[in-house]
Amino acid sequence: MNRKQLVAEVATATGLPQTTVNAVTLAILNTIQNAVANGDKVQLTGFGAFEQVHKPARDGRNPATGETIRIEAKNVPVFKPGIEFKGLVAEGRQTAKAA
Repeated sequence: MNRKQLVAEVATATGLPQTTVNAVTLAILNTIQNAVANGDKVQLTGFGAFEQVHKPARDGRNPATGETIRIEAKNVPVFKPGIEFKGLVAEGRQTAKAA
């Protein structure tokens, strides 16, 4: 599912116009991205948490040549699903539709 499909699903479920749902979706995503980029953790109970993790520098190998290369340290975003989300996926079921 891409963002356009997500917006259409949410608009159908809530009865709101797609333009409104799209604006809210973009605002939520931008807020999460900015918070994580600033080092904050965004936790949505039952859904999961977005956070920044530091990956230290390490040695790696070029798979084509076998040559050792240095991989620089970097910060990366990670998502850790919540217990409810994990349960839904494990059981292959869906949540109730929004009213």
